[in-house]
Amino acid sequence: MTPVHLPGPRLALREVEPEDTAALLAIYGDPEATRHLSFEPRTRDQAQGIIDRSIASAKDTPRTEYCLAITPLGEHRLIGYARLATEPQQAATIGFALNPAEWGKGLGTETVHLLCALGFKELGLHRIWAARSPLNEASARTLLRAGMTEDGRIRDHVFVHGAWRDSITYSILEHEWTPIDTLEAGTAVDVAAPATSPDGDSGQEP
Repeated sequence: MTPVHLPGPRLALREVEPEDTAALLAIYGDPEATRHLSFEPRTRDQAQGIIDRSIASAKDTPRTEYCLAITPLGEHRLIGYARLATEPQQAATIGFALNPAEWGKGLGTETVHLLCALGFKELGLHRIWAARSPLNEASARTLLRAGMTEDGRIRDHVFVHGAWRDSITYSILEHEWTPIDTLEAGTAVDVAAPATSPDGDSGQEP
């Protein structure tokens, strides 16, 4: 499925473009935006590398990684970065991060639902999972509101900020997911996602 353009009530997912580097750096270079992620703030060169890899992965056959820009519906500007990476047995991990300027608007759960729509409706997956930092309670609330179930804890899952960190995992099965068109526009929620993703794991909306 290439290229991806997936609209929701307030957001859309599209393919990453070369011009997205500055907007991505505003997220991945921000200490607060990356506080619960599995990596420390990125430099501009590192953000450029993420953009380059995202564009390259869209050309893979078969495609196993969907690194996408989150945009306001009807606009082109990147306000977040989302990732879905497929695994064997019709499964995938998801992750995303939003620009701190967009926190508190309830955009996290819509992002999760859009990623689920991509995975379940377009790719025919059976299971999607995500992970969060144990300290990211906003993400815990969001994942549960999105219909996910807490599965457990992976001990010493990622090494970040000079120490090993656990991850709390969540999953949702295809028959458990409620399509996004049933969401009310005013729903206010947050999110997290997989710590296995190198550059887009635990989204948060305090």
